[in-house]
Formats: sequence, C-alpha cells, structure tokens
Amino acid sequence: MGVPAAEGWGRRAPDAFDLLDPVLGHHIVNTLCWHTLRPLQTEAVAPLLAGEDAVLLAPTAGGKTEAAVFPLLTRMNRRGWKGTSVLYVCPLKALLNNLRPRLETYAGWLGRSTGLWHGDVTTSRRRRLLVERPDILMTTPESLESMLVSTHVDHRSFFSSLHSVVIDEVHAFAGDDRGWHLLAVLERLARIAGRPLQRIGLSATIGNPTELLGWLQGSGHGQRPGRVIAPDTRPLHPLAKTTQPAGEIELDYVGSVANAATVIAALHRGEKRLVFCESRRTVEELGEQLRLRGVTTFLSHASLSVDERRRAEAAFAEARDCVIVSTSTLELGIDVGDLDRVVQLDAPRTVASFLQRLGRTGRRPGTSRNCLFLALDDEGLLASTALLLQWSRNWVEPVTPPPEPRHLVAQQLLALCLQEHRVGENLWQQWWGGIGPFGPGAAPVIRHLVGHGYLDQDSGMLFIGPEAEQRYGYRHFMDLTAVFTAPPEFTVLNGRNEIGRTDPDLLTEEVQGPRRLLLAGRSWQVTHIDFSRRRCFVTPVDEGGRARWAGFGAERVLSFELTRAARDVLLGEDPPVRLTGRASARLAQAREAYLNTVHPGGTVIARRPNGDVRWWTWAGHRANATLAATLPMAVSPHRRAHAHWIGLRDDLALEDWASAMVDANEGLSLPEVDGRALRGLKFSEALPPRLAEATLAARTTDEAGARLTLAEPVRFTTLLNEN
Repeated sequence: MGVPAAEGWGRRAPDAFDLLDPVLGHHIVNTLCWHTLRPLQTEAVAPLLAGEDAVLLAPTAGGKTEAAVFPLLTRMNRRGWKGTSVLYVCPLKALLNNLRPRLETYAGWLGRSTGLWHGDVTTSRRRRLLVERPDILMTTPESLESMLVSTHVDHRSFFSSLHSVVIDEVHAFAGDDRGWHLLAVLERLARIAGRPLQRIGLSATIGNPTELLGWLQGSGHGQRPGRVIAPDTRPLHPLAKTTQPAGEIELDYVGSVANAATVIAALHRGEKRLVFCESRRTVEELGEQLRLRGVTTFLSHASLSVDERRRAEAAFAEARDCVIVSTSTLELGIDVGDLDRVVQLDAPRTVASFLQRLGRTGRRPGTSRNCLFLALDDEGLLASTALLLQWSRNWVEPVTPPPEPRHLVAQQLLALCLQEHRVGENLWQQWWGGIGPFGPGAAPVIRHLVGHGYLDQDSGMLFIGPEAEQRYGYRHFMDLTAVFTAPPEFTVLNGRNEIGRTDPDLLTEEVQGPRRLLLAGRSWQVTHIDFSRRRCFVTPVDEGGRARWAGFGAERVLSFELTRAARDVLLGEDPPVRLTGRASARLAQAREAYLNTVHPGGTVIARRPNGDVRWWTWAGHRANATLAATLPMAVSPHRRAHAHWIGLRDDLALEDWASAMVDANEGLSLPEVDGRALRGLKFSEALPPRLAEATLAARTTDEAGARLTLAEPVRFTTLLNEN
C-alpha cells in the first residue's frame, strides 16, 4: 500500500496492512489517524481474507469490530460480491444501533452500504431494504428468523449472495438457547445461499475459546479451517503483576438501596457513572432514590420503552455529571464513550459479566479500570467477595451451550415448514447438516408434532398443522421467531407517550388508596386499566410508586466454583481488593456466623438446636439439586436444595447416611422437574411431556460438582445457635 511504517510497527504489521484494500488503508491512516493496527487486527487480516472461520478475542474496546470488518470489506471488493453478502449479528438492538454509524462509515469508504433490520425498524425502511439490498445487513437472530418465515420476504433472492457472518458478543449467544437458535438459522441460510458461510465470532470474555469455535462452526466443524485469534496476552485483571491491593476495585457494605443512593450521590460528583443492578426492580428503586437526591439520572432495562432506553444511551454521548442505572442491557459492547466510573450493586451473576462491566471504564489515556461494589445485604456481600476472589485467580466461566435443546428442534421444524411451505419427511435433516440435536435423534419430536397436529403429513411431505396455527399463528407466527418466553406485561402510557411495561400483578392486587407504579425512575398514579388490550394509563405523582416484574428463570443460580469461593472467603481468604471498614466488619460477622458450617477438608453435616439438619456442601445450586435427587432417602422432602446446603431428614442416623452414600456411588440421578418450571421452556408444549421434563432436568444438573462433593469426607457437628 506504500504507507510509511510509523514508530511502533511490528514486522508483521505492514504486511497485514498491505493486504487490506488500498482505499481502506488510506482512510485508516488519514481519516481514523491510526498509526498502526492493533495486534488482533493485524493477525486477523490474512485468515479472514482466506475465508477461514474464527473467534476473535480482545478486551472490551479492543478493536474487534474493525478486526472483522476491514478484511471482509476488502474481500467483498476483491471478489466482486453483490447484494447482501455479509451479516453482522448482535444480541441486542441497542448494540446494533450503536454500531451502525461506524459500519456505515467503513462501508461507505468503499462505496458499499449497510442496512439495519430489527424489531424497532419501521416497516417502510424494511421494505426499502428488500428493494435496495445492503452489502452488510445488521440484525438479530430473531429478525433473521422472521425474514425466513415471512411471506413478504423472498428469502431465496435476498440471501442468495451471502458469504460471511459476524457474530458480535458470541458468548452472549452460546451460553443459552439463543445460541442453538442462531446456529440452526445459520445452517438454513447456508443451504439457501448454496455455500458454507464464513463464521466469525467476537468476544472479550471466553474461558474456553477452542470449544466455542468448534460449536460456532456447526456442521463445518472438522471440515472448514478455523482458528482462535487472541494475540493480546494482557492479564484478565490488574492484580496479575502485583501483590498489592487493586485500588480501583473496592467493596463496600451499604445495607439498602436508599443507602446505596446516598453513597453514589456523594461520590465522584461531576463524573459520568454507570451503575449495574441485578434486577429491573432495583434499577427503578435506585433511580427514584437518586433523583430524590438531585442527581441527574437515566435508566435502562428491558421493560422501558424504546424512547426511554434511547435517552439513556444518548446520555453516554451528551451528558457529563450524571448517573446511568442499568441491568445487563448496557453490559455488552455498546460504546459508552467518556465514562468515568462503574458501580455494581451486589454481585453480577458471573465473572465474565464483571469483566464486561469493568471494561466499560479505563478507556481514556491516563485512566484505569475501576469498579465500586455496594453490597445491599449479607448474601450480596458474600457473593461479591466470592466473585472477586475467583476473578483474582484469573478464572472465567467456560461458555457451555445448554444441553438437549429438544424444544428448539420442535421450533425449527415448524419454522422450516413455514419457510418452505412443504418439507420432505426424510429430507428435513439436510437443512441442519446433522448438528447437535438436529440429527436422527429428533425423530421422536417429529412423531409428536405430527401426532398432535402441529404438523400435517401427506404424500411424504410435512407442513404446518392446525395446532401450530392455533398456538403460534397470531401476527403471522411472530411468536415462533423468539426462543425465550416473556411473561405477559401491560403497556404503561402517560397520554400518548409510552413509558414502558409493568407486571399485571401490580394492576390486580388489592391496595389501600390509589394504585401507583414506579417506572422510568418516577412514580405514576394509575387512572385507567384496559384489560382487553393490556394497557394502563397513568399520570405523574411525587412518590409512592412500586415496581415489580415476574420472570421465568430469574432466580440467581450459583455455580460450584463461585460457591466454593464463598466457602474459601468464610474460611478466611480475602480477595486482594480494597474493602471498606463497613465491609470488613460485616464480613467478620459472617465468618463468625458460618464458623461451624465450613471446613477446608470437606463438607459438614450440622444439626441445629431446633432439630433441623443440613448438609453444608458449598457446591452450588445445580450440584446440590443433583445430590438431593440422588439421595432421596436422606433428604428432607420439605426443603429444597440451596446453593450452600441440602436439607436432610431430622431423624437421619449415621447408618442411614452410610447406606445413602453407598447408593449414591452407584450412579447419579437427574433432579426432579417442577411442572410449573416448564412454562419458562418455550415450545415445551410441542414436545412429549417426558422429553420436555428430561430437557429441563438436564439443564438443572451438575454431575461433575456432585461427584466431587461425594468424594469429599464429611464432618458431623451440632450447632449451638440457629444461624
């Protein structure tokens, strides 16, 4: 390309730079004013130009988007690709909105176009995209599914030119059912395009990238070249090069949301602060408390209207002295710009989430990453301390796709029949190349769908049946495009302005006096409820509102590793971060309270003065559920397993325990499934009941953690108090 090497170029950098399109290279140097490519961008150029699959790993704001897009734009121009040839898939609409200006700029340098397609894009804009197909389509898996099943989209024409797919924040897909859905949709798109699709995953936090790459390749695993590209070898945290406490990571105990608001309002005035909460209700309560203290506050969570969420996103670019309170909606790669501080109420669910949130800060020269933890109660303090201890050990959760997604096999079979109208009863497997659950093992699901009217069968062909029409046909089968279940909510309106959505229980429960809601950080008085259209109308009031949302699978599930880290904390190990005096004092109280329930050499069976007997395994929810199912004669039928302990029969004798352990060593059992829990497994009604229960049971077990726990010695003790 002839660009002079700037100071700091490595030997490989000019070679990689020269492989890019000359026009791109010109703009990288003269428009972006980059003197060098980053290591990830340098190493990604050659394999991506060669069409290889890849997982690109780099810290947050590490240039992953450019590492994928620059080679693909170069390849697009050199190969003369026409039409929609690249998909850029994100887990969140907000992330797509945030990325669009950048991708639009990069594509425009080469005379190429981008298009945005998701649920908030207007119908007129979508119609325009169908006529003027963009070179890069930015979208979500759900929107891809809707395009494939829509009667208004000629999917064979639209996707015929497809060559490559970029999956941003790939770990956010792979860890739940959206990942299986995405893989299945990509296999269908490859068959429509008539060629394998290059797959490029982007992530900042992956504990098992090689396994993730194999999963991402789908039917191409072992047949297509692929590699993990992760040249940035910086430590996962600032403790790896020092034994001193990390001054930018601090843990405090505040005891309530109101106290948290007082601390946040007093600290770091004049700075932009992002506060993460673990529930929508906490976001609302903290937002209200901050506003009462005169703090400019914005909120972001899934039940707020699009306009409210966009105000929060705009605050990143426009406001200065403010606080933005969010659930995980702002965790993923949205460009938060000139952010100063991150605050975390209690602990995030995973170390990976913490790394994402920590990466929101420290982007400006001369600044460092920082996070202030505010524990709202003793459980939050212990969970935060345990998570920080695991983080200090350089441990990150492996990304593991949920096992046995049979319900998604049913969904995909129905979606395929909508897409193709008729599918050969012996040819459907070809659409997925036999990946994962979409092979011969899906035959029982087919039989159930046909037998119960979800599919009809005639002359060797399968097509949509009356039961599927009745269950999913509303709004042109739109309910079939999303793989997660959302509980019903009421839309809340102030005049014509939509504020967000609320739980119907708040509108039906008995109250004394006027009915008031807390939404968007403000209190509202309900003036009218339209039950038939699921709408309620409100007017603003000063205070007194309440927030609540019911959610399937909303309960926090602690892993074996994080629960064992909590035991290590109670045994005296501190994470090497700064603990305030309040946090240290409260942690000392917790250690005293749990003194007789933790043992470094194994587990503890403790009898309390009231006769209650608990097996303190410190093994996590799933391992304990597995152990409880495996030891039915020893476990109390009245208390379900906790992350820390399992309730045992109060009349359990030592010989009974010994006999139960002999039985357990013969094999583990899957946890029993509560029928109500199946409501959170979308499309479970399209499965035989035993398969639906087996699917959910496989997702609530931890055999490895259970076996490790069974192999440990058990200590028997009697507690002197009721703690």
